[in-house]
Amino acid sequence: MSNPSQLNSVLDRIDADFDNSLQRLFALLRIKSISADPAFAEDCKKAADHLAKDIATVGFSSEVRPTAGHPAVVGKSNGKSSGAARPHVLFYGHYDVQPVDPLELWHRPPFEPVVTDHADGRKIIVARGAEDDKGQVMTFIEACRAWKSVTGSLPVDITMLIEGEEEVGSKNFVPFLEANKKEFAADFAMVCDTGMWDPDTPAITTSLRGLVYDEVKIKAANRDLHSGMFGGGAQNPIRVLTRILGSLLDDNNHITIPGFYDGVKDLPPDILAQWKKLNLTPETFLKPIGLSIPAGEKDRLLIEQLSSRPTCDVNGIVGGYIGEGSKTVIPAQASAKISFRLVEGQDPAKIRKAFRDYVTALVPKDCSVEFGDHSSAPAIALPWTMKPLAAAKQALTEEWGKEALLIGSGASIPIVADFKKTLGLDTLLVGFGLDDDNIHSPNEKYDLKSFHKGIRSWARILAALAELPRA
Repeated sequence: MSNPSQLNSVLDRIDADFDNSLQRLFALLRIKSISADPAFAEDCKKAADHLAKDIATVGFSSEVRPTAGHPAVVGKSNGKSSGAARPHVLFYGHYDVQPVDPLELWHRPPFEPVVTDHADGRKIIVARGAEDDKGQVMTFIEACRAWKSVTGSLPVDITMLIEGEEEVGSKNFVPFLEANKKEFAADFAMVCDTGMWDPDTPAITTSLRGLVYDEVKIKAANRDLHSGMFGGGAQNPIRVLTRILGSLLDDNNHITIPGFYDGVKDLPPDILAQWKKLNLTPETFLKPIGLSIPAGEKDRLLIEQLSSRPTCDVNGIVGGYIGEGSKTVIPAQASAKISFRLVEGQDPAKIRKAFRDYVTALVPKDCSVEFGDHSSAPAIALPWTMKPLAAAKQALTEEWGKEALLIGSGASIPIVADFKKTLGLDTLLVGFGLDDDNIHSPNEKYDLKSFHKGIRSWARILAALAELPRA
């Protein structure tokens, strides 16, 4: 167990050693670990070796482990001083980064990190991977380093798992996880690959929407038809398809598929009240992208539409003649790609079947329909009563001086679902990224404040977790 004086000494150590922490981050940022390009395979191996050596200096037994793709780094803290009474956490991050193209849009070389000034005066770290995810991973490693330096041990038992293929879908990492699931047993997982509400307000992501992506193809005549000769008498697949797609949402923007909302729960009243206070408005969220009217369910707040409610979107539609000029044709077929973002309580397989049943029932007898399978993933939500969640929220609030928010993410992070499915673990998603960090884009950055206070935040979270009884 930790005590307040120990924690204060650790925080002082973080402040005193911050310049060195920054240089250690820079050393990692200089490695061109682009997982998508085979030309950088050696750099990915170099990044894994670098991290394994670095966490070994913090007292972890570490090794670089092969996968069918880029290697993973596994680190285990030594010396379980309190035996089973100590919580055991699995920390996950990734060392691989996105390609840097288009290179000409970078203001300086992407693998030559620098601290510079943002346009509004903030100090920022600029480099590929500065935020996603090298800077975020290093906040946790540096917090562990400070604890070890000051006290000689860590407050909780930790297994680190840092992969090299997150940016290309983790297709080789998931089999690695499954093959070693006994080794990675823990009480819960922690991921530092998310963001804050704003530069001064910390947040914990408590839910991630799931996904069903489907494709539908409507076929009618056995060939394209002349619209003058056959128009009015022959079915037009585009008309059939668009009528079906247009009926998926009613005038209030509720999704009309029978059973779609089965299992969907409302937010707890206290969380909804907190979200209302955030005052996310169309003016602040939609105006920058040239829009002004929320398109989700009319009886829901904009923040609910974005974070905690399921959605239906047509992502692409193809049919007929789309070349230059005109061609009076009734096409033989038309197709569309549709995605559903799901929330807790919705089963991806049931949603896919319900969608297909809905479409099939509306297809005229003179037409046929085919479906194409694409990806799916369940939604993830932490129990609101999860004790590590409350501990982390309090620790973040104490560090930042503002109440940490519990927010939902409209996106999906597949590895979180994999931890739940493969290891049975809930995941605490704590991160210090900001909306303007330009991840996946030129001139990626990480606020210097995010890096510094991120380290301090993890130090506090580790202390708070140490006080929890093991589940």
